[in-house]
Amino acid sequence: MPITASLPGASTVVDSILFRDAFGTPRMREIFSDRSLIARYIEVEVALARAEARCGVIPADAADVIARESRLERVDLDNMRSETDIVGYPILPLVHQMVEMCGEAGRWVHWGATTQDIMDTANVLQVRDALDVVDADLTELRRILADLARKHRDTPMAGRTHLQQALPVTFGYKAAIWLAMFDRHQERLAELRKRVLVVQFAGAAGTLASLGTKGFDVQQALAEELKLGVPATTWHVARDGFAEAVNLLALITGSLGKIAMDIMIMASTEFAEVYEPFVKGRGASSTMPQKRNPISSELMLAAAKAVRQHAGLMVDAMVQDFERATGPWHAEWIALPESFIFSAGALHQARFALGGLIVDADRMRHNLGITRGLIVAEAVMMGLAPAVGRQQAHDIVYDACRTVNERGGSLADALTALPAVTRHFDRAAIEQLTDPANYLGLAPQMVDRALAISAASSR
Repeated sequence: MPITASLPGASTVVDSILFRDAFGTPRMREIFSDRSLIARYIEVEVALARAEARCGVIPADAADVIARESRLERVDLDNMRSETDIVGYPILPLVHQMVEMCGEAGRWVHWGATTQDIMDTANVLQVRDALDVVDADLTELRRILADLARKHRDTPMAGRTHLQQALPVTFGYKAAIWLAMFDRHQERLAELRKRVLVVQFAGAAGTLASLGTKGFDVQQALAEELKLGVPATTWHVARDGFAEAVNLLALITGSLGKIAMDIMIMASTEFAEVYEPFVKGRGASSTMPQKRNPISSELMLAAAKAVRQHAGLMVDAMVQDFERATGPWHAEWIALPESFIFSAGALHQARFALGGLIVDADRMRHNLGITRGLIVAEAVMMGLAPAVGRQQAHDIVYDACRTVNERGGSLADALTALPAVTRHFDRAAIEQLTDPANYLGLAPQMVDRALAISAASSR
């Protein structure tokens, strides 16, 4: 059988047999799969029937039948798909089938609800599961980053600004900065749950008019059935909750993109300071056998760009008309699942890349020395300043740096040739001043602080 005959009909990287595990994970795809989504629709409809029975809106025995007979395996998916194409929404086609499944009790299915109530609440249930997955990934990623920061607390390397060597730092300091970002992201995730994980049940125009005086009671009971919160008002056209969730994903993947950029540059031949974990064949070139491309970092960066676009789409979709939107709501159907899937994929790649990151401390120290001491010109200036004054110290070191650039040698050599320097410092003291490892500032202590704060926030 030709391979094309066995391939599914996927046309995007989210479901592609070739790319789906590069850009997503099986668990997150399952949460947002068609079958899981339809199962959530049914779950909400069943919960609604139970809530209404509790409130005396529909007969209790009818709710029992609806709960017993409404099962995903009984849904004719082809029929539901074709009817959805006609209706434009999947809930009425599903309700038609549930009514048939439930016999006489079917008359009580979807009582007092509107399509968006069921779809929004089902999406909330998906988002709840998805946030749990992201939360667990963040916890593991923070552990990995904390280990890197701790291990390399005192590993000196060149700090770079504008892609130029600036001052010495440590690799642990860099990892601590990464860690602190994800500490904040996990805090944000915890905070948004109360705003996002709320039930949607309000009827046609959001006023619960079809249930008379029982509207709030049913809404509360439905929320309890599904273990969700109760919103202050209908949110049919107030989409800030879902927009916040996707924009959090944009922040998370944005931070992953920053890490990916650092790794890719540091893994370049000229830097050669870190490498992604070695797996035979991973990152190989079809023509250049020596290549070892940073594939996980490349995928993380791509995901960051995709989720950022969806974050903008979600904000754009907040601009909705009156009490029920036209097209903006539909845009969420695209952005919400893809954002979570891309984010899960990026987090998976990050855990792999950072969990086995190869750090070449010797190469870092080598690169720290390629300016022959110029990277610590500030340290020398500050060391001379108490003896000769700050401005004169600046001028002396400036001239010494020019000597190194024009004639070669090291900064220590150039300084040793200046009487204005040797009048106050011998060669040993000059060597001490120009050793980059002696000018790390509070980078190691900043690692300690970041680790302590991270550990405290995990308790």
